[in-house]
Amino acid sequence: MAGTPVLELVDCELRFGSRTLWQGLTLDVRPGEFVAVLGANGSGKTTLLRAVLGLQPLSGGQVLIDGAPPRRGSPLVGYIPQERRLAPPTPLRARDLVQLGVDGARWGTGLRSTARWQLVDDALASVDAGHIAERPVHLLSGGEQQRVRIAQSLVNDPRLLLCDEPLLSLDLNHQRGVVSLIDARRRSHGTAVIFVTHEINPVLPYVDRVLYLADGRFRTGTVDEVMTSATLSALYDAPVEVLRIGGRVVVAGVPYTPAAETHDPPADEVAV
Repeated sequence: MAGTPVLELVDCELRFGSRTLWQGLTLDVRPGEFVAVLGANGSGKTTLLRAVLGLQPLSGGQVLIDGAPPRRGSPLVGYIPQERRLAPPTPLRARDLVQLGVDGARWGTGLRSTARWQLVDDALASVDAGHIAERPVHLLSGGEQQRVRIAQSLVNDPRLLLCDEPLLSLDLNHQRGVVSLIDARRRSHGTAVIFVTHEINPVLPYVDRVLYLADGRFRTGTVDEVMTSATLSALYDAPVEVLRIGGRVVVAGVPYTPAAETHDPPADEVAV
């Protein structure tokens, strides 16, 4: 990908007590690039997003966004959280949820009302959700709610889009729809995408590179370079089989990490 990097990870290290989630992590992400972040539970995928959002201090190294350290609420960064349904009493309409993306990072009165709502309408239209703008969010399907969250993340036209397991709890059809929307955005606007996921297959046709985190180590490269038995076995220091079946990548034998030993916070702690 051409252009100055939107995101730079420079020799990054993160430790929790005696455990190192990753160290020496260096990665440049350029405009329009789609990078999938893979790894088992506890490998630090969500924590990496927290560091990019300016919410998690590093043990070493540096994160740069457009050449500057990250800051909370930066309009340069859009964030799509893990899918979770909103409770029925929630009074928010779809357009209200998207509006939070406009006003959430601003002090004072912000944009005039007409300009604000135009941004909201444009964002909803960009994800084909204009027809549900007035509907209460709790009445939307999982796929519709995720479209609204994508609109919220894009409303300020960010240069970098962080996606934290946005396909969880969605059926295959809605997964394809969500990934297609994100891919269309990065191609039309040059938005760099960091896409955290447990499975490579839904994003396989769109990925430029993979960042695989495992047992304090990492590998970066194309899907064909990283998703191999030799590479993953070396990362985990254990036998791991990577098979390709019917156009799908199947990984077998990844060592289990008990939940008590993981350090990624629950999704509701990753607030911006």
